[in-house]
Amino acid sequence: MTGWGVGMGKRIVQITVNGDTTEFLCEPRQTLLEVLRNTLELTGTKEGCSNGNCGACTVLMNGLPVVSCLVLAVEAAGAEVRTIEGVARGSHLDEVQSAFLEGAALQCGICTPGFIMQAEALLARNPQPTEEEIRFYLAGNLCRCTGYDKIVRAVQRAAQLRQAAQQNGRS
Repeated sequence: MTGWGVGMGKRIVQITVNGDTTEFLCEPRQTLLEVLRNTLELTGTKEGCSNGNCGACTVLMNGLPVVSCLVLAVEAAGAEVRTIEGVARGSHLDEVQSAFLEGAALQCGICTPGFIMQAEALLARNPQPTEEEIRFYLAGNLCRCTGYDKIVRAVQRAAQLRQAAQQNGRS
């Protein structure tokens, strides 16, 4: 059974996470963040504020960025969820991950997965964003360590890397 279940007890929920369909049992009040980290053991998604203000827990749900601390796990029934663990291609870092590493756009790492997921969503919608568009799109993600210039430059670099990869026949 998928979805809400019966009564007020635990629910069986089926979702696709990083390309793999999975089923789990959860309380109706459990967040997607809690299930990802504690049930599915995908700890790359970070818990920052737990109230939707910092963006550290950003994942893609059906291709759109969401703060997983505000999404109930039962609301994700039937959805496709992509976490930071699903970004790399095997052992090869994605262009966004590479650009963040290359440009030192991280320090403590709590916010980094959320920024990367938000950047992934932006570049999927707009492969060549301006600096202003990048800053606007990342405005819901907070960093207390690096400032934002290195992060913005990393997203710009990722866009360049993706464009070069597409021109070389790899997408």
